[in-house]
Amino acid sequence: MTKAEGGCLCGALRYGVTAAPSRVTICHCKFCQRATGSAYLVEPVFSGDEFSMLKGTPKTYTHISEGSGKSVHVHFCDACGTTLYLSFERFAGAVGVYAGTFDDPNWFDLTPENSKHIFLGVAQRGSVIPAGVNTFVEHATLTDGTPVEPTVFETPQVIDKR
Repeated sequence: MTKAEGGCLCGALRYGVTAAPSRVTICHCKFCQRATGSAYLVEPVFSGDEFSMLKGTPKTYTHISEGSGKSVHVHFCDACGTTLYLSFERFAGAVGVYAGTFDDPNWFDLTPENSKHIFLGVAQRGSVIPAGVNTFVEHATLTDGTPVEPTVFETPQVIDKR
């Protein structure tokens, strides 16, 4: 049973998810800034069996990550250009959805317990980082999969690079 649905601007592509996201990554990396045209990507992450295309077949662009050297597959509508989701060589079986493409982008919980901010080292000036959330200067894991110790701020932080 579908829990939430989303799609592209023109309606040619529709997808559904059957569960709440296992985690939500707020990514401030240069790739996500460029791919979204914004300061960061809000990316609820699902297992592949919780995500399905309901209508249409997206085109795929493969990008090689500067950090890991692994493929990141960008799935988008070839009619209107909307990017819907990512899949990853590094995290096989995971699907990261562009949260703004859900019909209701607020349907899932975004809490300090299920979210993290990554790549704060290249975050845009003025980005606000909430208190109590795991944060990372780069990725949350090293390229070999070793977890990185997070920084958790007691008060909200504003990125100010001068």
